Amino acid sequence: MIFAMRDLSRRDFIKTASAATVVAASNLIAAQENTTPARTRVFVGSGAPDGILAYDWDPATASLSPAGVAAKVPNVDWLCFSPGGNHIFAACEINSFEGKAAGEVASFQLDSDELKPLSARPSASVGTCHVAVDSTGQTLIAADYMGGSAASFRVSGGKLSEAVWTEHYQYHGPNADRQESAHAHFSSFSPDNRYAYINDLGGDCIHIYRLDPATSMLAHTGTYTAAPGSGPRTLHFHPNGHTAYSVNELVSTVDVLEWHSNGGSLSLVKRIELLPAGYHGPTRACDTVITKDGRFVYFANRDNDFLYAFSADPESGALTPMVRSNCGGKTPRNFTLDPTERWMLVANQDSNVISVFARDPETGKLADEGKSYDALAPMRILFT
Repeated sequence: MIFAMRDLSRRDFIKTASAATVVAASNLIAAQENTTPARTRVFVGSGAPDGILAYDWDPATASLSPAGVAAKVPNVDWLCFSPGGNHIFAACEINSFEGKAAGEVASFQLDSDELKPLSARPSASVGTCHVAVDSTGQTLIAADYMGGSAASFRVSGGKLSEAVWTEHYQYHGPNADRQESAHAHFSSFSPDNRYAYINDLGGDCIHIYRLDPATSMLAHTGTYTAAPGSGPRTLHFHPNGHTAYSVNELVSTVDVLEWHSNGGSLSLVKRIELLPAGYHGPTRACDTVITKDGRFVYFANRDNDFLYAFSADPESGALTPMVRSNCGGKTPRNFTLDPTERWMLVANQDSNVISVFARDPETGKLADEGKSYDALAPMRILFT
């Protein structure tokens, strides 16, 4: 069963019985662990002029306290850390940067929970929506949704070079409304860091490249072709090192993939349906969360707005559906587990809230009710 938001009073969960349940659960957790969890700084990418917001997270009470604007960069779709956690990189979905028809890629130094600007560069074209950094921290790849392009940058001391490699894709799919042209949406790296991947929602494919770690150049090695009209949006690798999950936005399915270390190719193992039987309304699958131990995988779906929990075989990555649950608002753009993995936080873009749900680490089940905190157009949640 899908639990829909009944009314906006969900933003005031902290004043309700459900909030009392959340606090009681958190107190029990603290008692069981016989320790006081530490507060953590959280950065939220916002699709608004003040693009990076700061919050303080208290896992003992599952509370987010606003800590002001961390950086004034516009329309931040994505944030990611360098491997050491000293630097943060942002993708800004804009159409013009320093007089060029391009999105912005920015980097910041993290210093005592504050962000200090380091560099800003134009991407390959407009609408930059995602960035990812390789495991060495020396290569960043940006994906441009509206421009249908991608770019790689050299990173040194957190500062970005000008783009060292770009590609403009010439693909389109059968969905006339959403696939009139290529739409690069997501960038990622293989478990061994030798290959890079760009999900092309408009072209129904994932572009595969060999990464040159010395230069950050990419060389095309192949393509994974998804079902026509499916729109592959994101790609996440399971901790087992050989399974990946590609979420198909336009049809709300997930391609369970086998990753091959010899050549970096991807092959389809199984396709999973996210929608409930009989549903025929608007739908857009979105994002993926995988637990550290690989035992549970969660997917977010927009328009009919739910989270879907699966148990996963840690060795094979095979998924078994568990239950759909409430996401706390409209349009869950991104979601993530807190460092304790006892709380799921959901960025509900069109409700302007971040919703928090308790999670049972043993069963993987998410609470049906939680509490929500104001956040303007939240797009990405990043824990320090």
